[in-house]
Amino acid sequence: MTFSIREAKKVDMPQVLSLIKELAIYEKEPNAVVTTVEDLEKEGFGKHPLFQCFVAEKDKEIVGMALVYFRFSTWKGRTIHLEDLIVKEKMRGTGLGSALYEKVIKYAKNLGVRRVEWVVLDWNEGAIKFYERSGAKVLTDWRTVHMDEQGMTNFLEFN
Repeated sequence: MTFSIREAKKVDMPQVLSLIKELAIYEKEPNAVVTTVEDLEKEGFGKHPLFQCFVAEKDKEIVGMALVYFRFSTWKGRTIHLEDLIVKEKMRGTGLGSALYEKVIKYAKNLGVRRVEWVVLDWNEGAIKFYERSGAKVLTDWRTVHMDEQGMTNFLEFN
């Protein structure tokens, strides 16, 4: 299987958004994506980009991507957050996901960050096993907390 992994370009964002929507379907939230191509272009390729994106390409088609951004840990300092690593369904099991994962880890190591972090759904056993085999620690005693737009509005109105 031949594919290449490279830094994403602005022109790739429509295909990246398509992958994001494919992931939302896989994660049983098909209507959750509100991000647009314009959002990705503006936030990833403006004067102060908020993220770095790597794409996997086969025969001029983007078949996978990994999107990361910097965070700051009060315990560790600068870290990288892996927001999403997505592989098109038809390409799963080809080693493409492993190659994207390795690209992210090398990127982080080259930048000298002290940690790469991400979340994984508890039912995604294949991903959990992959991460554990790679040496990552899957923390089971921490809970991810989100507050959506309506939650923020409600909180601010009642406090």
